[in-house]
Amino acid sequence: MTALRLDDLKQYSDVLRARDGRVVTVRFVEPRDAEELQNYFRSLSSRSRYNRFLGAMSELPHNVLDHFIHVGERDEFSVVATIKVDGFETLVGEARYAFHAEPESLEFGLSIDDRWQGQGIGAALLRNLECRAAAFGAERLFGDTLRSNDAMQGLARKSGYAFVTNPDDWKLVRFEKRINIAARDIPCASWRIAAANAALSAVAAH
Repeated sequence: MTALRLDDLKQYSDVLRARDGRVVTVRFVEPRDAEELQNYFRSLSSRSRYNRFLGAMSELPHNVLDHFIHVGERDEFSVVATIKVDGFETLVGEARYAFHAEPESLEFGLSIDDRWQGQGIGAALLRNLECRAAAFGAERLFGDTLRSNDAMQGLARKSGYAFVTNPDDWKLVRFEKRINIAARDIPCASWRIAAANAALSAVAAH
């Protein structure tokens, strides 16, 4: 699935809806987003940053930011959720996910700008990640959060996730969901990438 170049990925984005009907665009992060993404994390409340990175952090270290903006390496992807505000693209959320072949699962983490929380954007983004997981052929989707992060646990619970013990850290709780949808039933960017790669493979075979 990751055979396409970053230039090819730019065309793949998804349109979601906030609770009030606003259009939310989810697209892959590009290198040009580095400064804006860093500013986004700086603008989060200290509590939101702590919850997102499971510890104190005022901004993304250079090496972490570098990983965020290089999409597709080691089957790891970053996306941003944006809304048009006064004609300008405004970053209101982000997610990073990684596919693990053994077992077939998709691990993710996400955040929503404090000013945009409670607008249904997190739930819509979670649903979009389910499609991306299905397009990879993953059997489950999971994430880890601090036991004190009631907001993320509430979002996961409302979205149908089950809670299990984190095998590595007692301070964390793991939430997971079995993938029981066909990606084609909920079209998303990863499904279109998978379809494009299948088409490329078919052409190459002939």
